[in-house]
Amino acid sequence: MGKIINITKTTNNRFLNMYDLDVEDKNGGRHPYHVASRAQCREGLKLSTGKNKPDGVIIYALYGEQKDRVVLIRQYRYSIGNYIYEFPAGLIDEGEDFHAAGIRELKEETGLTLHPLEVDPIYSKPYFTTIGMTDESCAAVYGWADGEISSKGQEDTEEIEVILADRDEIRRILREENVSLMCAYMMMHFLHEAPENPFAFLNDAK
Repeated sequence: MGKIINITKTTNNRFLNMYDLDVEDKNGGRHPYHVASRAQCREGLKLSTGKNKPDGVIIYALYGEQKDRVVLIRQYRYSIGNYIYEFPAGLIDEGEDFHAAGIRELKEETGLTLHPLEVDPIYSKPYFTTIGMTDESCAAVYGWADGEISSKGQEDTEEIEVILADRDEIRRILREENVSLMCAYMMMHFLHEAPENPFAFLNDAK
């Protein structure tokens, strides 16, 4: 098994930092490896703590009397220089429960009120997002949303359009648009679940 010889923090940013790792592979060879992390210091890296504490939360919410629309955001991202469809999401504040973070983030980004479902932890616990580049992990919150769309809680740095997508629009988005991976997989779930029970996939945890 490979091992980490040394860790050097190379940036000092508020939300994301870079760490250079000196690593030894399984055959004894030495190599550089680069990790992006939400951690503010090397002691906070998940490779240091050995714990998977969620950095952020992703919100999968359905809207409407028939619960037949998915709450999406269409957001401009500098990393691709274009817009991409995503779920509402955000970072978890220090000491904040990720369910509370989900309610807060949905309100801030969309103006809508989230009514979370209680689900088996295998569906909501933190999973890693892009493990080849970062130790970031996100938990998931599921539920119903209601209220009126508003951009009042959005930050000046955010370019977000709220989308309430029905099944036809979901199919179009998947065929034609940039979509984040987590969002795409869950949209596929939405297409294949019976309309009268769109959260059926959350009931099969045994």
